[in-house]
Amino acid sequence: MEPLDRPVWSSLTGLHAGLALGDALAKRYRPEINRFASARDDGAVALAALARLVLPAQPVFVLQVPEIRIPSGLVASKLAKGVQMVATGRITPEAGPDELIPLGDADAEEMLALATLTEPGPFLRETHRMGRFVGIRIDGRLAAMAGERFRFPGSTEVSGVCTHPDFRGRGLARRLSRHVAAGIAARGDTAFLHAWKTNAAAIRLYESLGFRLRCEVNVAVLDAIPG
Repeated sequence: MEPLDRPVWSSLTGLHAGLALGDALAKRYRPEINRFASARDDGAVALAALARLVLPAQPVFVLQVPEIRIPSGLVASKLAKGVQMVATGRITPEAGPDELIPLGDADAEEMLALATLTEPGPFLRETHRMGRFVGIRIDGRLAAMAGERFRFPGSTEVSGVCTHPDFRGRGLARRLSRHVAAGIAARGDTAFLHAWKTNAAAIRLYESLGFRLRCEVNVAVLDAIPG
């Protein structure tokens, strides 16, 4: 199976192994980092190991190309379809009037607040530790940001792309996405990303940047069954 078919597993067993909890059968990100988890495969033993990683009131997200099988002891509170897109050709940075600044620990609370407001995907206080993040400040406020999420040899995901409602319509998401994708390419990796299948506007934006559809992906939010 291609690493991109199970990007969460590929990341947790690769460049993000230091951020993982679990064993050789199933892994998840540490709760302060992110909510994604993955079994090694869809066999009963691996799925049972995945179920053991899910704590009450702490749901996990599963994202993969194969159809998702729900382990015994868990229930799906959400099932949805997404798309996986991969950069083709050369993506170059785009100039703009606002300075792009690196984001890190000192910006964590503002990043979390922006992500909580705009919901670009699961984002916690230490999600920024998954990769490089950049942002744009306008009048001292964090107006927009984008960064990296899943990472494994040869591939890095563009993620966390969001703009505060007060600053939409200025092309900030486009500029930040281009910048992150160009940085990924500059170090020799291929950029990829995910979007909800129903998010036509986001898909059009990424197509305009040079991303092309690779496949559909399955997404599930899994909760432990009480009791």
